[in-house]
Amino acid sequence: MPDNHKKQKKAPGILARFSKIFGLNIGTIMFGVLFVYMAFSGILYLTTPHIESYQVTSGPLSRNETYTGLAVREESVCKASSSGYITYYAREGSKINANGAVYGISSTKSASSTSQLSQDELSSIRNDMMSFSKSFNSSKFNNTYSFKYDLKGNILQYAESAASTAPLTSDERDTDQDSSDNTADTAEQVTSYVGDESINKAESDGIILYSVDNYEGKTVDTVTAEDFDQNSYHETDLKTSDSVKSGDDIYTIITDERWSLLIPLSDKQAEKLKDRSAIRVKFLKDDMTQTGDFSIITIDGGKYGQIDFSKGLIRYASDRFLDIELVTNTVVGLKIPLSSIVTKDFYVIPDKMAATDPKTGNTGFIMEEKTKSGKNASVFKDVSIYAKIEDPVTDQTKEFSETTYTYYVDKSAFKEGDAIVNQETGERYIIGETDTLEGVYCINKGYAVFRRIEVLDQNEEYAIVSRNTTYGLYRYDHIVKNADKVKEEDILY
Repeated sequence: MPDNHKKQKKAPGILARFSKIFGLNIGTIMFGVLFVYMAFSGILYLTTPHIESYQVTSGPLSRNETYTGLAVREESVCKASSSGYITYYAREGSKINANGAVYGISSTKSASSTSQLSQDELSSIRNDMMSFSKSFNSSKFNNTYSFKYDLKGNILQYAESAASTAPLTSDERDTDQDSSDNTADTAEQVTSYVGDESINKAESDGIILYSVDNYEGKTVDTVTAEDFDQNSYHETDLKTSDSVKSGDDIYTIITDERWSLLIPLSDKQAEKLKDRSAIRVKFLKDDMTQTGDFSIITIDGGKYGQIDFSKGLIRYASDRFLDIELVTNTVVGLKIPLSSIVTKDFYVIPDKMAATDPKTGNTGFIMEEKTKSGKNASVFKDVSIYAKIEDPVTDQTKEFSETTYTYYVDKSAFKEGDAIVNQETGERYIIGETDTLEGVYCINKGYAVFRRIEVLDQNEEYAIVSRNTTYGLYRYDHIVKNADKVKEEDILY
């Protein structure tokens, strides 16, 4: 058969041609689809306005202002009744009763005593040590020092009691007479003897400090502006192992629980606090709070706040300057940005038109509807009630006015012109009147949902809203920060 009669091959199709040109296969197709999807997503991301969210927090509207206060209290410095070596019996910063042993003075560093404790006294000391050992906590090691001073004080009392029953020698009688003469010129002290050690006692109740800072004896009326300069403040530790001389400073005793704290104020701060007669103070040293009487005074031409306390001094007896926070921002709730707040229209319906579903107990309304046959039918409408607000009293002539309320119902629940009826009275109400509520858009579920708010306080940037609002917010909810960029039910992610 001739060659020209041979059957000619069929020309390849268009897919085959593209396959030869581009090497088309299933991998190439999937890559192409993915590339188109990513390109479309990128364009959509760049052209869509970005929604910034805000997590609802709890707290005050703003931080309270902090100050450094100068403590003024009734205190005096007690001096050594004689020369010698000191043994301290009262713990620094502890409260001591009148006639309680504060310190002892002897002619040698280790005071000797010939008093012997009874078996009952030794047993009591052992029991105290056993109790301390069982309750010892290494994280509170400072309690060891407290126990040390208590133990020394107890032993001293036992020894003093034993010594007081023994007759004095002629030398001791002479020493006692000399000491009595010397003590007559020393305030706040009573002296007794255990062996050759003179025990000096507090004449009144008070708090013991073994330091001086030259503020002792100052009162609110004698404080000057220079006294607030912490750079020039100096405190002297009176504890020593060396010999002291008669008349040397030994300790300071604070004799009154009443004390004052003075804080410098700017004109703006003074104006803000001028109407307060009492104020709550947070001490930053231990985060304890306490309320004191407040007044504004003038010192050397400047304005100062005076806060008077009647308790709590023992916690801060060793501090002349205290960092504090005045708790003036007392309104607390949920904190949100002002830019998140929007308003929404709701249908308003008098509470007398409300009904209760006998099956579920939910509050709703009886709505009139037309059946297919054209007859009127009553249907219970279960709706979301965003607010129940008390109506203002309009008739001032009534001595007692019945309290009425208005319900705020989402507009999606009804159409304008719908009729609801009170089945007990037969009264009809036509849906149509509206009012607005403030709220924010919550986006916990990925789309914007209106949540009502009740503003308690606000400043230029933030508002404090109530935690207990119906259809309101909860702590840690996520809301739209810039609400003007979003509409309700927008899908955000």
